[in-house]
Parts: sequence; C-alpha cells; structure tokens
Amino acid sequence: MFIKTASIETKRLNPNAVIVGLHPGTVDSHLSEPFQARVPEGKLFTPEYSASKLIEVLDGLKADDSGKCFAWDGNEIIP
Repeated sequence: MFIKTASIETKRLNPNAVIVGLHPGTVDSHLSEPFQARVPEGKLFTPEYSASKLIEVLDGLKADDSGKCFAWDGNEIIP
C-alpha cells in the first residue's frame, strides 16, 4: 500500500515520476544463507546479476507502471 500511495502523491508534483517496488530474487548474501538450501538450481543470483536484471526492469517501465511491484524478471507481482 505504501508504494501505491507514494506513487499517487508523487504524481501530483511530477506526472512523469515512476515509483515501483522491486524484488531482486534470492541473492547470494548473508541474509539468504539460511534459505539457500531450498532455492532451485539456477535461482540463486549473484548481487551483480540481480542488480543488472533490476536495471533492465527499470529501463522498461512506463509512467502507468507507477505504484506496481515487479520481480527481477520483469513480471508484475501482486502484493
């Protein structure tokens, strides 16, 4: 709800602004270590790979995507 509200409030000042939530996937980090054993093969990402995929998602966004959430692969996530 925060992302949707922030996007509505921001659009009042800047109609071209895009505010979205991003999910980087499971990134190989200390935070994800307890869960890594259950991550399917090929789905544990390096920080660099995850960041590059999120940049691709950001590059493809349009103004009407504001207020939504997206996964690392560009699929919309319904919160």
